[in-house]
Amino acid sequence: MKVSLFKFNSKGFTLIELLITLAILGVLGVMIAPVVQIEMQRQKENELRIALRDIRKAIDAYKAAADSGRIEKAEGASGYPKTLDQLVKGVADKKNAKSSKIFFLRRIPLDPMTSNNLTKDEINNGIYGWGLRSYASDPDSPVAGDDIFDIYSTSSGIGLNKIPYAKW
Repeated sequence: MKVSLFKFNSKGFTLIELLITLAILGVLGVMIAPVVQIEMQRQKENELRIALRDIRKAIDAYKAAADSGRIEKAEGASGYPKTLDQLVKGVADKKNAKSSKIFFLRRIPLDPMTSNNLTKDEINNGIYGWGLRSYASDPDSPVAGDDIFDIYSTSSGIGLNKIPYAKW
C-alpha cells in the first residue's frame, strides 16, 4: 500500500499556468495592435475618399446646372458655387415655373482626417475641415477665392499609399 504525505487538490490553476497564459495573451496583443491601427486608418481613408467624391460630384453638378442656365450666374462668373453651404441649402431653379430649389447635397461631410480638431462653432459657421480651391488658383498651390472649384483635406498626414491627404 502506497501512502502519500501530501494530498493535492487539483482544482484550479497554478501560478505558472496563469503566468504562461498572460504571457501568450500579451504577445498576441502586441502582434494585433498594429493591424488594428492600420485597419482604423484604412477606414478613415475610405471615409475621406467617399466624402471627397460626394462633394466633388455636387460641385460638378452645380457647375453643370449653371452652364445649362438652370442657376442664376453673373456675367463673367465661373459658375461654381460661392460656398459649400449653397450645395446643401439649394439654389432657385430658373427653368422651373414654381421656382423650386435645386439641392446638390443633403449635408456637407466633415473631413474625417481633421474633424476631431474642429469645434462646434467652426462646424456651425460652415468650416468643415476642408481646404477650398478657387477656379482661378494654381493647381499646385490651391487658394480659396470667389468660388469653390475643388476641395482637399487640410490634414498634414500621409496615407497608406504614401500620398499626403492634401493631394487626394
